[in-house]
Amino acid sequence: MREMRQWIAVGAAVGLVAVTLPMLREHDVQLEGLLSKKKVAGGPTIMRTVTPPPLTDLDLTRIDDRKSPPTAPAHGGRVAELTLDPKYQRAALGFLRAGRVPEGAVVMTDVRTGKVLVWASYVDEGALHDVAAEATAPSASVFKIVTGTALIEAGLSPSTKQCYSGGEHSIRPIDMIDNKRRDKYCATLTQAMGRSINTVFARLAARNLDQEKLGAVAARLGWAQDTPFDVKVAESTISLPEDELGFARTAAGFWNTTLSPFQGANLATIVANGGEMIRLHIVSSVKDEAGEIYQGPTERQVLKRVMEESTASAVTTMMEATVDNGTSYRSFHDRNGRAYLPDIRVAGKTGTLTRKPEGPFYTWFVGFAPSRKPEIAISVMVANGAKWRVKATNVACNMLRTYFADQGAPGVSDPNGRTGAKARRR
Repeated sequence: MREMRQWIAVGAAVGLVAVTLPMLREHDVQLEGLLSKKKVAGGPTIMRTVTPPPLTDLDLTRIDDRKSPPTAPAHGGRVAELTLDPKYQRAALGFLRAGRVPEGAVVMTDVRTGKVLVWASYVDEGALHDVAAEATAPSASVFKIVTGTALIEAGLSPSTKQCYSGGEHSIRPIDMIDNKRRDKYCATLTQAMGRSINTVFARLAARNLDQEKLGAVAARLGWAQDTPFDVKVAESTISLPEDELGFARTAAGFWNTTLSPFQGANLATIVANGGEMIRLHIVSSVKDEAGEIYQGPTERQVLKRVMEESTASAVTTMMEATVDNGTSYRSFHDRNGRAYLPDIRVAGKTGTLTRKPEGPFYTWFVGFAPSRKPEIAISVMVANGAKWRVKATNVACNMLRTYFADQGAPGVSDPNGRTGAKARRR
């Protein structure tokens, strides 16, 4: 197990540096070009011209969260002040460490402003690399958010019902055929999202979608796109097979797509914002020996509308079922069925997939809360070995508890036993 972890960590680190270093330089040039144009009100600003550009070599694997605001080094002796909340940042790393995960990441955003509140990349052994910016993990069933969006746009609704059989761990040709004798169970699209029922998504996608339709939605939601951010993030990948079975398997979340934790947070933020993509950012300012050279956005920056508000509302309804009575129910409720976040509804989607035979065992949670008046969006990815202690959904619940306890939400306890700042002032 130890050798496997080291191999994964070192290999990923070397590969990431080799592939992304040229892109990082290109990213800095593109950002400088963007900022040199007419300034957008409230957008990022270069305070004075410097060479290389202000965000060059920003290293988010060396975040110092011992003070507020947290900082990270950049080119030369530059220091970037970050939008991160040090309490939430330390909590995220603590949950990953306590879970003894080989590697994992947590990205949490302020839905209203686009500020990144948590950027936690954790590697148990070997060279630390920026897991949050990598897109090596399979999207797994998180991709059902994309398929669900495409199905709503194709005219289906959260209450659309589909009967099914099979498909729990794989989808066979026979699982794609409607058969009243075999199909002993039926589920709505909402129930299928919450319980992650593969065959329902596979059959509905095969009948209502094609490569062009699903690919277009995936692109709008960020797959195979260079999403604007303060550092270069690997593009989430997608390859849609031409054959019906392969296409259906992909639509249900079986392989052919990858996802970065950053993109997971971006995806959740889009749905939480009613279908608008806003510019996420992590840098509030950059300073060199002579003073400030860069200032991050001071206002919410809308990049584009990705889906209609009614579509986002329907997708939210489907995602709520994940925590209400689906795959995350046990993580968000105690043994007696009491919610850890009473009166705070959460919209989310889990994902689980294993690279056989040796792993890793990937788990995801992507979501936002409160689901109908969102404040924060979160993406958690955990890559475990054969033995594991926590999954992404456990970490996500603990992070949401940490946040809402800190906000003084009634009935919410901090998993670390601390009293929330707002609660203390009451």
